[in-house]
Amino acid sequence: MTRSGNRTRLAQALALVVAVVLIGVAAVLAVRAQALRDDPALANRALLDEAAARGVTTEVSRGLAQVFSYDWSQPGITEAAADELLSGQARKEYDTLFASLQERAPDQKLTLSTQVQVAGVQRLTETEATLLVFLDQSSSRAEDEESSVSAAQLRVDAERKGRSWVITALDPL
Repeated sequence: MTRSGNRTRLAQALALVVAVVLIGVAAVLAVRAQALRDDPALANRALLDEAAARGVTTEVSRGLAQVFSYDWSQPGITEAAADELLSGQARKEYDTLFASLQERAPDQKLTLSTQVQVAGVQRLTETEATLLVFLDQSSSRAEDEESSVSAAQLRVDAERKGRSWVITALDPL
């Protein structure tokens, strides 16, 4: 063999080794890229979309304040808020809770005021959200001027219905 023939074979062998290495690197990178695309954290908009997380937090917090506030002299306001803002398991629990409240409230002239202190989005997709919410509820009875404040911690599930969020589950923590 001539020297130029040896160089040609060496160049071909080197090209083949480089091609095999590049194919191997491409395969490893493709697998890694797919693993990154499949990362569940990327599906959670709560981690990626601050504006969307802030929007659902604001809307759900406002809804909780409305449905957990109650004035014995105007129960229809709270009931209307529940009709608009609650569904599923959250609505069933609300109906049970407030049926009892509506029986007692007129005699005690009971008023409840609820305020969300802190809320954070744990999980958020285009159509579903899970929030952790800390709220305070103050109650007062007109007949004996007694009042109290209680705190609650909830895990709240919500679903997007059109352009609004509807609360579907309320789980005490």
